[in-house]
Amino acid sequence: MLRTINLKRAFRVWQRHFSVYTRLYKSSIALNFVEPVLYLVAFGIGLGVYIRDINGVPYIKYIAPGIVASSSMFAATYECTYGTYVRMAFQKTFDAILATPVNIEELVAGELFWASTKSAFYGTIIILAISFFGLVDSFFVIALIPVLFTSGLIFAEISMICTAIVPGIDSFNYFYTLFMTPMFLFSGIFFPVDNLPPFISKIAFWTPLYHLTNACRGFVSGKIDGIIIDILWIIAFVLILAPIPYILMKKRIIK
Repeated sequence: MLRTINLKRAFRVWQRHFSVYTRLYKSSIALNFVEPVLYLVAFGIGLGVYIRDINGVPYIKYIAPGIVASSSMFAATYECTYGTYVRMAFQKTFDAILATPVNIEELVAGELFWASTKSAFYGTIIILAISFFGLVDSFFVIALIPVLFTSGLIFAEISMICTAIVPGIDSFNYFYTLFMTPMFLFSGIFFPVDNLPPFISKIAFWTPLYHLTNACRGFVSGKIDGIIIDILWIIAFVLILAPIPYILMKKRIIK
């Protein structure tokens, strides 16, 4: 049974992670910035020579919002898989935190909110990058930041569920290879999923990255009329998944 979460104590967990991050942020930002930009250059400019446009949109402009979405996704995912596991199993940070008045639910909440903060932060960095390349057409893109935070909660929840059940850190390879990579490839970032076999399109619809990519594309282009369903889907999925990480992490920590 879930206990009441004291938001102040959950914030202290978030604050602890933020304090640690500020000591390492330079190298972390560089790594998280370079890879998405390489994707943008390699696919947008390299492959863009052969693919002029998709649905009337230049190819580099087509994939740029998807790069924002994937960067946001991986920021939260890495944090709540390897980051959470290392703090829990190797550094024994969880043991130290739980020796304070912070309970497991508040610890998990702090982890999730920190991951979603990083999701919004790294997504914003890529927004600035694609703006520099002249790939943003609307000031509506500012409204994308809270959407990145909200969707970051989904990826954090999914990742923490995985962290709660894996037998060891090497098992994350299965999670990334069998779940994250297919979602990255078939969520409409690099090409529309409408022309894929129907069963793949249906699977793509049930992935959070598909809806986040649509939302990013709408806010970046300024065409926001068609993304309401995507935003509602993201909010609903956050709420549906919300209790599961708390239940599974509690079982994992209390043995």
